[in-house]
Amino acid sequence: MADTKVQRSGRNSALRDFLKSEAAGGILLMAAAALAMVVANSPLYDMYHHFLHELKGPTLSSKLGPMTPHLWINDGLMAIFFLLVGLEIKREFVDGRLNTWDRRRLPVLAAAAGMVVPALIYLFVVKDVPALYNGWAIPAATDIAFAIGVLALLGPRAPTSLKLFLVTVAIVDDMGAVAIIALVYTAEINGAALLASAAILAIMYTMNRNGVLRLWPYLIGSGLLWYAVLMSGVHATIAGVLAAMTIPIVITPTSPDSEHSPLHRLEHAISPWSAFLIVPVFGFANAGVSLEGIGWDKVFAPLPLGIAAGLFFGKQIGIFASVWIAVKTGFAGRLGGASWLQVYGVAMLCGIGFTMSLFIGALAFPGQELLIEEAKIGVLGGSLLSAVVGFCILRFAPQDKHLKSLDQDEAEELLGVMPTSEVEKLKDNR
Repeated sequence: MADTKVQRSGRNSALRDFLKSEAAGGILLMAAAALAMVVANSPLYDMYHHFLHELKGPTLSSKLGPMTPHLWINDGLMAIFFLLVGLEIKREFVDGRLNTWDRRRLPVLAAAAGMVVPALIYLFVVKDVPALYNGWAIPAATDIAFAIGVLALLGPRAPTSLKLFLVTVAIVDDMGAVAIIALVYTAEINGAALLASAAILAIMYTMNRNGVLRLWPYLIGSGLLWYAVLMSGVHATIAGVLAAMTIPIVITPTSPDSEHSPLHRLEHAISPWSAFLIVPVFGFANAGVSLEGIGWDKVFAPLPLGIAAGLFFGKQIGIFASVWIAVKTGFAGRLGGASWLQVYGVAMLCGIGFTMSLFIGALAFPGQELLIEEAKIGVLGGSLLSAVVGFCILRFAPQDKHLKSLDQDEAEELLGVMPTSEVEKLKDNR
């Protein structure tokens, strides 16, 4: 469908709603993860494990076997989460903060470095255990909901420019994670099902090109695409991202979003369900690790140590170093409203891998429950350490608010999501 521009009308932009919902959703995710840990280390553990893994449903795919609640969550509900991820990626690249190369290059560089360095650190730690090499992507992911939730606890002490930077880095990071899931963690391919997936996707793309703006045909197509991808051997969540790419978008020069844009309407509809139901449910279903019998030898085993080191050291080194080099060489401008110490604090928060890292951990070691549990320990440890240290840095970092490094559109976006009192302070210091 040809891009169409319309004037301001309708709801606030998805980005503004996203920052609000993800902040609250991130705090809820923290609570869900904490509850899972409490349940997993209480007399309720057997009931918790039985409900998630032993209740059997229909067999949709011979590869997966009977569908358990855990599989429905990870392969079903998370497909909706990935649909939202795909919508966010398309919106940001077509009509958002990543719609020009000048805006893309810093988050793309930071996200790439923030994926490569953690993977290298992980591989260095597990270099003597070849069976663990397949987990290299686990520490490469960033959990945007959790990270934004931590930032929300800081209130105005965290400049909104950092929140916008974190969102854009995480979106690019998600693109990398999706590519890894599709290319690396797909073992066997069913050719017929893959062809069916391609045919469904082609039909949805054709509807887009022919100007179909009603959502229901795309939703039906998305459901069929999910099942076809599930049967193909590619992880079913990829269907969500692929479906999102076919949803038509009506471009708005600035926010609010157009009421006539199918993509914006669907994004607004899904976002609350993702933030307040899907992601917390996933966290509760996957974060429950029993600490019974776990000594320091298991905590510092190669797998959890490699993941934790990758998340904590790899993310901060990769992201902060890439941003510093980019600014010093003139490749990109400095983040407005933020000191270097605050940028370092946000780089530290990117070490919160949680949702995506737990997800990739299960894909990296299929059927190996012991390794999956060890991976969870590493993810939880590295994410918690990154969250606490990042929070402390940002909590006590001196304020350095300015708008000088922002272009006009970025400045308007920044001012639009800030309280009036903060806006006045920024304008006074500009």
